[in-house]
Amino acid sequence: MRGQLFLLVVLREGLMLDDVLAKHIRSELARCGSAAFVPARIAQVDAVPVTFNGKRSEAAARDAVNGRPVRNRDALLNPKCLDAIAKHPVLRSPPAAIEASPRLAVGGGISTDNQMRHELQAICERVLGVPAIGWSDDLLGFGADSLALVNLLLEIESYAGRRVPLSVLLAVPSIEGLATALFVGDETMTVQYLGQSGPHVRAMTPDDREPICRFLEDSFRQSGIDAATWRQLFDHQWSDHGRGFILLDGNAVVGFIGAITARREVNGKAVLVCNLSSWVVRAQYRGWGLALLASVLQDESVTYTSFTPGPITWPTLMARGFKPLGAHRIAMPPLLQSATLFGPNRPLISFDPAVVRERLTSQQRQIFDDHSPYDCLQLTVTDGSDSAYLVVKRRVHRVAANRLGRRTRVPPFGIPYSDILHCSSPEVLSRHLERVKLAILRRQRTAALVADARLFKARPWGMTLSQRTCYRSPLLEADDVDGLYSEIVLLPM
Repeated sequence: MRGQLFLLVVLREGLMLDDVLAKHIRSELARCGSAAFVPARIAQVDAVPVTFNGKRSEAAARDAVNGRPVRNRDALLNPKCLDAIAKHPVLRSPPAAIEASPRLAVGGGISTDNQMRHELQAICERVLGVPAIGWSDDLLGFGADSLALVNLLLEIESYAGRRVPLSVLLAVPSIEGLATALFVGDETMTVQYLGQSGPHVRAMTPDDREPICRFLEDSFRQSGIDAATWRQLFDHQWSDHGRGFILLDGNAVVGFIGAITARREVNGKAVLVCNLSSWVVRAQYRGWGLALLASVLQDESVTYTSFTPGPITWPTLMARGFKPLGAHRIAMPPLLQSATLFGPNRPLISFDPAVVRERLTSQQRQIFDDHSPYDCLQLTVTDGSDSAYLVVKRRVHRVAANRLGRRTRVPPFGIPYSDILHCSSPEVLSRHLERVKLAILRRQRTAALVADARLFKARPWGMTLSQRTCYRSPLLEADDVDGLYSEIVLLPM
């Protein structure tokens, strides 16, 4: 039951919940609210639990639905209704399941049209967790997120025995439409898809920047980033590649995914790296998020990175061939590595831009020049013939008051820290870690130095922080990927 939304309804006397009414309820919730409010299951009950003062108890209903002991049973006016809810057949039945279906023949034929529709119906009901899906129901209207649609496409491809383009699902998001597509062929459906109205994805143009910035400001209000600052995603000069893809419904921006692209030389390899940024869609268009992702991932030769994926984004990227970069970062406050202060050599740490640039290789100078316009600290650490070039970003970790306890009246606040985005020589950094750390913290006025745990052969003392970062590349390994040329550089994150 975990992760599904259930709806309990009490109907007027004489009314019964049937497929027609359930479909109407779902469509109205999607129309008046969003697809996020569309329940996976709807159950008609005689009563819902209420307290003695007449308030409905969602907590009690949730416990009953999930088969848990009801914690506030003594505070309810009608506790007997919980037994009926807990035993309701609609809530207790497992998700629809199908046996392994025979794959379609190469010629596209199975015994009957209806057999295919029934088998596709069973697949959709099982993957989406929605019972009694009609053949003409909109599959994008059940609140499915991008990961669910990825899984649905994979299941349909396994059933069909061939690839089914995402454009087909977006063009005809119904069991009837999918069955037709499998018979008439993908090309026919793609032509129909390209010519239809409604939500559609295209590459953004310079004229789209202002509406996209306003859309991002509204979508990420908690970040505190205004529209003027969001423009930095598009104003960089790192490459002339497109800046992302936009989802439109008519002339309204309802979704976006950013693409921050740069040509780099890594370990002697010329690589085109694309950092995915700000992937967001309006709630009622959640299923279309996958169309944005598919558009930006078209080039198999590009190295893609994602440094800020959300809970849904992460498994969706994993399903598209991404790999984790590293599960942990190390937050190091001052003096935890004091032993490195007493080495035989004292390093020369340089922050002066002219001096730093002079000591760099031609490849490093390109990095230096590309990142100089932004709020990044660039420095060199020299120890005899050994040296390290570092790029560090000052960031702020936001702490909500509720993380400190319910009785705390402290307003939300931020803890500044220094984030190492690039280090050319982890060995030199480890050798003089405390001295380098103190110099950076003093320069940026921060409380801790944070670095990816992958930088260190022996993990230094500090607080271990979990992270979700991932990449997909035909050329690079995880250790070759850093945080340069990304949204972390361009935005105050």
